[in-house]
Amino acid sequence: MNRLFAAFLAGLVFAIGLGLSGMTDANKVIGFLNLAGEWDPSLAFVMVGAIAVHLSLYRLILKRKSPLFADRFHIPTRRDIDPKLVGGGALFGVGWG
Repeated sequence: MNRLFAAFLAGLVFAIGLGLSGMTDANKVIGFLNLAGEWDPSLAFVMVGAIAVHLSLYRLILKRKSPLFADRFHIPTRRDIDPKLVGGGALFGVGWG
């Protein structure tokens, strides 16, 4: 039950953040993606802020012995780039675009 509540709370915080930052407004996102016209850099500041929070908390959290709701951390160890990874990234980009 704790894991479900934590997942719900994380989703709620994420949704509120998206709403406050304007990322739910299609015109704002299109303005950010429109590099040739009137570019709106405001979402870049949102991304930089999110990356800064992630980098600082990621290192802090990894100093713990284990996560709150699991026995150990499950961190990917593979570093190779294979065709499945490139194809998946390309498919995601095309679908998002």
